[in-house]
Amino acid sequence: MEEALALGEETLALQRRVLGEDHPDPLRTAYNLAAYLALVGRVGVARVPGEETLQARRRVLGEDHPETRRTANWLARLAKEQEEPRSGE
Repeated sequence: MEEALALGEETLALQRRVLGEDHPDPLRTAYNLAAYLALVGRVGVARVPGEETLQARRRVLGEDHPETRRTANWLARLAKEQEEPRSGE
């Protein structure tokens, strides 16, 4: 898990350096990294890059772009899951 996370962070840093912050590839990688963090239970940590990606996608792609909407939807689901008590708790 930590190795995959480190590789994702390294890839994101390289993409940002070579392609720029607003290029679609690093935006996609940042989203995937946030989703991976949430998947492995690090939801609180995942929300920060998720929110940053949403703001960047809104700025670069616009509010109605499918990638922007996908990111907003994912963050909404993530917030809802955090609010709901888990079964058995």
